[in-house]
Amino acid sequence: MAARIVVSCGSGVATSEMVAAKLRRLLAEKNVEAEVVAVDVAHVEEALEGAAAYIPVVSTEVSRDVPIVSGVAFLTGMNQDKELDRLIEAISR
Repeated sequence: MAARIVVSCGSGVATSEMVAAKLRRLLAEKNVEAEVVAVDVAHVEEALEGAAAYIPVVSTEVSRDVPIVSGVAFLTGMNQDKELDRLIEAISR
């Protein structure tokens, strides 16, 4: 079964969808099977049920029971490779 990755931003539309699409492409290039979903911050708690990783595009100070990877890295490209490696490691456990 594919790992579930949750990406969130303030509205769950533009930014999180853009990061989710980029992640789908990057993971496919590495032959990593995953379900990547984009949600708004108001629906994060329910979306994280059964998730393998959480990627917030907005700053979050709330701790979660799943690994958190920086969404800003995928938005800007800065440290993207490092964060992608962290994500793959987290969902491979």
